[in-house]
Amino acid sequence: MKLAQLNIALAKYPLDAPEIKEFVDNLDLVNGIAEESEGFIWRLKDDSGDATSIQLFDDPNMIVNMSVWESVDSLKNFMFRTHHRDFMRRKGEWFHRLAEDTYVLWWIEDHHIPSTEEALERLEYLRANGDSPYAFTFKTNYTPLDIKAK
Repeated sequence: MKLAQLNIALAKYPLDAPEIKEFVDNLDLVNGIAEESEGFIWRLKDDSGDATSIQLFDDPNMIVNMSVWESVDSLKNFMFRTHHRDFMRRKGEWFHRLAEDTYVLWWIEDHHIPSTEEALERLEYLRANGDSPYAFTFKTNYTPLDIKAK
């Protein structure tokens, strides 16, 4: 099984505003690092190569990122051991802090590419029910074995 992830962020500014320009200008770089990272399989993107124009919410400032990885460790290595980490440290400059969970992880079959509808359903399930083998966060250590045990 592979690990799918969705994360959302509510930008403080429109993506063409000068206040968020540094974030937007580095999307290609960070997405390239992800795609070259060990364990990377797939990421959601539009014709321009990123996902910022993909609207899953009514608010146009709510952006999404969705990807598939070999394992939790491969995703964590990208997030915390590459240049991506530097942008995560600065997220408060560009994004609002939301009260609800803003990301979700779940296990998928090896050749499955999740839909955005599937991802939103997992996020909603997590928000309503907390961590479970069906939808979880980094706070728990659910493995593919937890899915198969159900």
